[in-house]
Amino acid sequence: MAYINLPGLEEVDENTKKQFDRIKAATGEVSDLVRVLATRPDIMEMTNKMVKTLLLSQTELDIKTKEYIAIVVSLENGCTRCVGEHERIAKMLGITEAEIDQLKEGFEKAALEDAVIKLLRFCVKSSKESYKVMQEDFDLLREAGYSDSQLLETVTIVAYFNYINTMSNAMGA
Repeated sequence: MAYINLPGLEEVDENTKKQFDRIKAATGEVSDLVRVLATRPDIMEMTNKMVKTLLLSQTELDIKTKEYIAIVVSLENGCTRCVGEHERIAKMLGITEAEIDQLKEGFEKAALEDAVIKLLRFCVKSSKESYKVMQEDFDLLREAGYSDSQLLETVTIVAYFNYINTMSNAMGA
């Protein structure tokens, strides 16, 4: 339950009502987090743009890798709501329950390509100890086949999940 008063459908502008309708059609509900964001339409719009750009658009990282990042970073941040939501999305994308369980039990031991495990290790470091990220971390990922553009995308996705996990956890959503 959110820690602030959440706006009802009758209290939001027409654009936000349309967003609520789209979200409900896609997911079956309008979550407390969405309603928290609706308190400030400008923040909601900015958040939606990040989601569209990073997670919903075809980008240089494949969609499964982005969902692995979502789950791993959300686990690290203790955001159970986000983990659950991205487990659901991962299943829709064809990621098996067994693969999800492996991520949750520790991606280091998951049956993933070595390059993906290295990338997820980098994501955790970027999320929790970004001040410790060094040139050597980037060199290792380049050797694993990642481009600078993919690494920028990776760090941006990690930063997005730090943001949205903080919003969800700190706002009680």
